[in-house]
Amino acid sequence: MSSSTDLPFEVRHSAIQGAGGFATRPIPAGVRIIEYAGERLSPAEAEARYPDIPGERHHTYLFAIDDDVVIDAAVDGNEARFLNHSCAPNCDAVIEDGRIWIESIHDIEVGEELVYDYAYMLAERHTPAAKKRFPCFCGAITCRGTILAKKR
Repeated sequence: MSSSTDLPFEVRHSAIQGAGGFATRPIPAGVRIIEYAGERLSPAEAEARYPDIPGERHHTYLFAIDDDVVIDAAVDGNEARFLNHSCAPNCDAVIEDGRIWIESIHDIEVGEELVYDYAYMLAERHTPAAKKRFPCFCGAITCRGTILAKKR
C-alpha cells in the first residue's frame, strides 16, 4: 500500500461531502491512484454491522467486490475511503483479482477533487424515497441527485 506521502492527492475539506481527496500534482488519465483498502467481510456481516434504516440517510465506507466480499474501509482502510461520489467523475473504481483500484479516467489538475461514480445498487426499486436516503451533493450539471446507479 502507498504511504500518504507518495500519493498524488491529499485529504481535506470537500464542498461535496465531509472530506475529499484533492490532487497535489497533475494526474494523467489512466493512472492507478490507490487501492480501496479495508477489512474484508461477507455481505451478511456488512449488513449486520451497518443495517440500512428506512428513512435515515445512508453513510458507510462499504464497497462490494462481488456477491461474496465487501470491503469496509472504516476498519484498516486508507485515504481511498475519502474519495467522494460525483455524477461527473474523473476517476473510476476498477475491480481486478479481488481488489478495488481507483484509476483516473481524465487528466486531473492540481487542486481538483478526485471523484468517482459510486453507482450504488439496492435490491429494492430505486424509488424517490430510496433516492432521498442516498443523496448526491456533487453539484455537477449532470447531477442525478443520488449516488444510486442510473436505471438501465
